[in-house]
Order: sequence, then structure tokens, then C-alpha cells
Amino acid sequence: MSLIIASQLEPDFNHSLGLHPSGPTLIDVAEDEPWTAANEADILLVRPSLAWRQSSQVRPKIWPGRLKWVYSASAGVDFYPGWLLDAPLVTCGRGVASEEIADYVIAAIYAHAKNLEAATVRSRDQWVPRPLGRVSGTTIGIVGLGAIGAAVARRGLALGAQVVGLRRSGAQSGISGVQHVGDLETLVSASDHIVVAVPGTPETRHLFNEALFARIKPGAHLINVARGSVIDQEALIDALDRERLGFATLDVTDPEPLPEGHALYSHPRVRLTPHISSNYNLIRHRLLEKVNDDLSRFVRGEKPSDIVDPARGY
Repeated sequence: MSLIIASQLEPDFNHSLGLHPSGPTLIDVAEDEPWTAANEADILLVRPSLAWRQSSQVRPKIWPGRLKWVYSASAGVDFYPGWLLDAPLVTCGRGVASEEIADYVIAAIYAHAKNLEAATVRSRDQWVPRPLGRVSGTTIGIVGLGAIGAAVARRGLALGAQVVGLRRSGAQSGISGVQHVGDLETLVSASDHIVVAVPGTPETRHLFNEALFARIKPGAHLINVARGSVIDQEALIDALDRERLGFATLDVTDPEPLPEGHALYSHPRVRLTPHISSNYNLIRHRLLEKVNDDLSRFVRGEKPSDIVDPARGY
């Protein structure tokens, strides 16, 4: 009997997945209650839809049902209720978007350093030389050296920047040229550009708070491509207003979207984008490759990649 996969992803994706050599059967998922597929499917392929975010924190009686495996298309699982991790096996799409997100980070660094829009002249009277910022020779600090952080590190080193990094585990990244530091305070006090690339967990909530902003290198540029919850937004705004922090590029906020009129929408020292750094619509083929590979492992009785640790939440 073939595996039954209930999928929240697009029809084209599901069609392609259905061509896997194991011959799985793909079924639709109720968009308002995707967890009900636990009664019918062996594998549930999920995305962080509104239904999951608004679901009860009380585990439904049907969960995990007959499910053998839950596969999150996103790298983070913090969008889902905690009971999702009660499934026998939960894996995630870690690494699928890391190169795209790293490109976003480098684009943000150059946009801030060079700011060619501000340097553009539109009349003869404006033809006045002005200095541009630098990337080569600056220090890029990376908080979280997982797939995203490592991709940023490689790019930063190639551009001639010094790269310092911090890992929760304390282990080395294996990337030649990256200087590893032992604590967050050391990293933020030395970095011109600070890249936040840690998972959203209770332990990382408001990791960047008033006390940490007080230790940050004056004029530094903060880039958050992790989760909005990692930064205390009130403390962030205060640091920007006091000019302790030079600028912030934010692709994530808490909540998403922010309420109308929130200060981050109009702050002159903030560039805010609507959680688009993954460029997910253009990299679905990478996710498909990963899911196909993991499915092959699963049917062979092997462990798939990127198993989520329920205790750590990622």
C-alpha cells in the first residue's frame, strides 16, 4: 500500500511530489483545520498558515491520529501550536531558503553602506562629491551560524569583511576565516552589521533587549531575518531614537503584520520588508528536491534530514 500524504502546498507541488518512485497518494487538506488530516494520512506536509497560528493550544483528540510524520515546509516551527511536535516524527525545510536569505542580508548591507539612492543627483547643483560607506574592512557579526548564518558568513568573507559568529552550542562553524566569540555582548560591541539568524524559541524571545542595545557598537546596523520575537521592539525603537543603533533592516516583526500606525512603519532609521527574504515562490523546486530526498530515505527505513527536537523547538 502506498503512503498517503496530506499536503497544504500548491497543486503543482503536490502533483510533482506524487511522481515520487514510491507512488504516494496525495490528498487535500482542510485549510481551516489542516490537523484533521491526521485521521486519513501517513504524512502531513504543512505550511505556517493562519489556521495553525489561530489554533487552540489544547491538542485535538484526533492528534496525532495515524500520522507517522509531519513535514514543515518552513525551517521554523514556532508558528505552529506546541502539540504539533507530539507527532511521532517532525522534520522541517531547514536550508531550503538559506542562500536566498543570505543574498537578502548582503543586499541590505550594501543598501545601507552605499545608499546610492541618497547619492543620486538630479540636477547640476547637486553634483557634489559625497563619501560612501564601506563593506570591505567592516565587521559582520552573525548571531546563529546555522544554514542561513553560514551562507551569510561565506558571502561576507568573500567581500573582504571580517566575520565574527556565535553559536548556541559553542561548536565551531567549520568555515575558515570566521572568528568565533563566546558571548553575545562581545559580538554586538564589535560588529558594524549584526545579522540575527536564530530560531524563534522561548529562550531567544527578546534576546535583543534594552541591556544588549546598551552594549551595541554605536551606529551599528541590525538585520533581522530570524523571528520578530527575538527583538524587543520597544527597546529597538528607543535605541534608534537615541542614535545608539544606527539603522535596522527588518524582514520579520512581532506580530506580523504590525498594527496600522506602528512606529516601525515610518521610522527614518528602519527598512521594513514583509517577510520576503526567503523568496519562497521562486525556490519551491529546492523544497521539492528536499522533500523527495527525505521521502526516499523514509521509505528505505532511514531517518529523513533536519529532524526537529521537541525539547529545543527547532
